[in-house]
Amino acid sequence: MVGGDLTIKKLVDALRKLEYRGYDSAGIAFRTNEGLRVEKSAGKIDVLESHLGNMMSTSVLQGMAHTRWATHGEPSDFNAHPHTDCTGKIAVVHNGIIENFDELRMALESNGHIFKSSTDTEVIAHLIEDHYRGDLITALRHTLVDLEGAYAIGVMHQDHPDIIVAARKGSPLVIGATRGGGFMASDVTPLLKYLRDVHFMEDGELAVIKSGNVQVLKLDGTPKVKAPTRITWSEDAAEKGGYPHFMLKEIYEEPQTLRNAITGRIKSKLPHFRELEKMDKDLTKIKGITVLACGTSYHAGLVFQRFVQDYAGIRAEIDVASEFRYRNLPLGEGDVVIAISQSGETADTLEGVRKARQSGAKVVSLTNVVGSTISRESDAVIYINAGPEIGVAATKTYVAQLAVLLLLGASLALNKRNPEVISQLVNEIEGLPTVFESVLASADEQCQRLAREYYQFRHFMYIGRGYSYPSALEGALKLKEISYIHASGYQAGELKHGPIALLDRDFPVFAIIPEDELKAKMLSNIMETRARDAKVVAICSESDREVSRAVNSRIEVPKVSAPLYPLVMSPYLQLFAYHVAVARGYDPDRPRNLAKSVTVE
Repeated sequence: MVGGDLTIKKLVDALRKLEYRGYDSAGIAFRTNEGLRVEKSAGKIDVLESHLGNMMSTSVLQGMAHTRWATHGEPSDFNAHPHTDCTGKIAVVHNGIIENFDELRMALESNGHIFKSSTDTEVIAHLIEDHYRGDLITALRHTLVDLEGAYAIGVMHQDHPDIIVAARKGSPLVIGATRGGGFMASDVTPLLKYLRDVHFMEDGELAVIKSGNVQVLKLDGTPKVKAPTRITWSEDAAEKGGYPHFMLKEIYEEPQTLRNAITGRIKSKLPHFRELEKMDKDLTKIKGITVLACGTSYHAGLVFQRFVQDYAGIRAEIDVASEFRYRNLPLGEGDVVIAISQSGETADTLEGVRKARQSGAKVVSLTNVVGSTISRESDAVIYINAGPEIGVAATKTYVAQLAVLLLLGASLALNKRNPEVISQLVNEIEGLPTVFESVLASADEQCQRLAREYYQFRHFMYIGRGYSYPSALEGALKLKEISYIHASGYQAGELKHGPIALLDRDFPVFAIIPEDELKAKMLSNIMETRARDAKVVAICSESDREVSRAVNSRIEVPKVSAPLYPLVMSPYLQLFAYHVAVARGYDPDRPRNLAKSVTVE
């Protein structure tokens, strides 16, 4: 931040809105009339605030704050950002990875530079020092030529108290200005308090941030005209609103999230995507679909893959984006890639998108963030409209992804299926927000009760078949993300091919059993687990007495059509994981070693 009524407290408060991106360490650089100063510490932002003490009310001319997710160098005071040069006049914050930092560091050390950390970031500060001749912008431009890898960089200099300079390549960076100040952040959430019109920086761009205006430059220093993007999220949407954790708040927001996701995408009781109108010819001539995603988004993609094959008769593959990048998959004209990324900045997914487009395939992206990199690099973009999600473990964004993907699959199926079949499914989807509203309180109660019963177990196995297999993967992921319990998801039919060897009375099984064509097979799989003395928790349709007789405990969900069970079961799986984490004494909003957006490979 630059200018205005800037205080250290304002910087720290803004930083809290980004803690979900990493919390191994935190630090702040600020400029007062006495010069540039840096304060930092290992641990979460609370530790930094305690360290700052009565400095919090200090007025400053400019400042940068950073919370770190460690890549190079362990979490420590020394490795925390910001980093400085030998003179102490230059401060740098950085997200990303400098791939050639070791080579650069050795060259700088041979020229007399002294390093204080083991991070890749510190080389940036020393390079700027080497290139600085009174012009900070020029020094940064020359530094960028030396760097290989991904970065979002912010730079302050003691002799330039009225500006912050920034640059981006492969890592998100948002800038903006008001009459009272200039702003820079890795996400829009800390900026919502101050402004709504922002600029999403693109690769190869630099920015000069001042109070009252921002200037975007090309790498050669020439100005670049850039239209702002209007952010419609409210500041309140990024606050807890009385809930103990963001994760719980965001689960309870899922009814409205569903409404937002499907609004405008149903016309005459059939799916309709205006975003895809310019691709109508491509979508009617699809030879095959490849889905690219990571983590929770991958599980949403699995549901879509099965739905498209079942209802549209289109060959569909799905790949983890980090693997797709290095595969020689033949793609070309007639192939469509569906890229799913909540943030729109996931490094592996972005590289997969670029590879797909180079091969001649068309790319449709699903993302939550307007103006994100993936939205700019795709042939078409569908926004899931989930609003800000602060909890690191995806909840409402997963629900929004599923709803949009099911509607998209239904749209692709219109040419192959009786419209009445599609209309029936769409009608069910349209009614799900009301269903969610009616069951969330009882879902919370059921899951809290079960969590008290099972939170002390060290291992869990989730099983499902058909459309429920992705739910098994997602349920297991949620549990291990926030409770640190070893949990794995399996296709239930695969138990006998190895995983069943793990089962005993200390290894419970979470069985996902909707009323579908595979229910009888699932009951047989449950008998196999019970024969090994394993406890079984089932998530099943309401009043399913057959399942209730076969298991130790159960969670009941509303009965829906088979493809919609992953949607309906989502809040239950999320709430169970949430309450287990709380029972074990962990903060579900800040799971260790994780960050909300993975912007490095």
